[in-house]
Amino acid sequence: MALRVLAILMLMVFAGGAAEAAAPRRIVSINLCADQYLLALADRDQIAGLSQWARDPTMSYSYRKAAGYPLVVRSAEAILKLKPDLVLGAPLQGLDTRNMLRRFGLTVVDMGFVTTFDGIVAQTRQIAALIGHPERGEALIASMRARLAAIKPGPPRVAVHYQRQGFVTGSETLLDEIMRRVGLINLARKLGDTRIAHIDLETILAERPDLIIFTDRRLNANDWGVKLLNHPALAHAFRGRMVYLPDTLAICAGPSYPDAVEALSARVRAVTN
Repeated sequence: MALRVLAILMLMVFAGGAAEAAAPRRIVSINLCADQYLLALADRDQIAGLSQWARDPTMSYSYRKAAGYPLVVRSAEAILKLKPDLVLGAPLQGLDTRNMLRRFGLTVVDMGFVTTFDGIVAQTRQIAALIGHPERGEALIASMRARLAAIKPGPPRVAVHYQRQGFVTGSETLLDEIMRRVGLINLARKLGDTRIAHIDLETILAERPDLIIFTDRRLNANDWGVKLLNHPALAHAFRGRMVYLPDTLAICAGPSYPDAVEALSARVRAVTN
C-alpha cells in the first residue's frame, strides 16, 4: 500500500514538472486583445513581444502595462526575430504566413471572436492554461465576476451606440451585453440589427432613444465619418443625454470587460440623475 501511494506521489510530481516544462517561455502577441490577456496572466519574462498597438493610449486598454515590452508587426520575419514558442492572436495576413511559422516549430493560436462574458470566461481559461497559469485565470474570473455582481442596473432606457459614418452596434455584440448589464435597451434590437448596420441620422432622430452612446472621439473631427457625430441635429436632440465610453474599453472582449461595464454605468448615472 505504501509503495502504491509513493508511486502515485511520484507520478504527480512528474506530471506537474512536465506540465511546467511544457509552458511556453517566449510568447508573442499580434493582437490587441491578446495583449490584455498576456499582461494580466503571464509572467513578465514570458512575454517576448506585444502587438504594434499595445502602447497606443487611444486603442489599448493596457497601454501603461505595455511600457517596456518589445512591439511586433504582423509579419513572419518580425515574429521570427523574437524567437517565440507561442504566437497568440492569429490569424495573420494569410495561411502561407501561418504555415511558415509552423514550419519553424512555432505554435500559432487564434483566440476566436467573443461577444459575451461567458465567452470571456472560457477564453480566459483557455489562455491561462495555454501559458501555464490556470490558477491565475481562475483568480481573474473570480475578480471579474465579483465586480460585475456589484453593479446594479438602472431603470430601463433605450439607447443607441452611434459610430462613425452612421453605423450602429447591433444586438449580438459585446457592447450590447454591456449595455444590458447597466439596464439599457439597445435600439438596434427594435430595428432588427444583429451585428452592425448603417442607419441614417433621420431614423435615429425619429426613433427618439433616451440616450446616445459614442465611442469615437468626437472632438477635433478630421474626416467626414467622425464629423457626422458632431452634427447639430444630434447635439440638439440629445442635449444632456450623450454618453461617452472610451474606445479602449469597447474594442476588446477580455480583462477590460468589468471596467467597461463600470464606466458605462457611471456615465449613464451622470446624465440621468
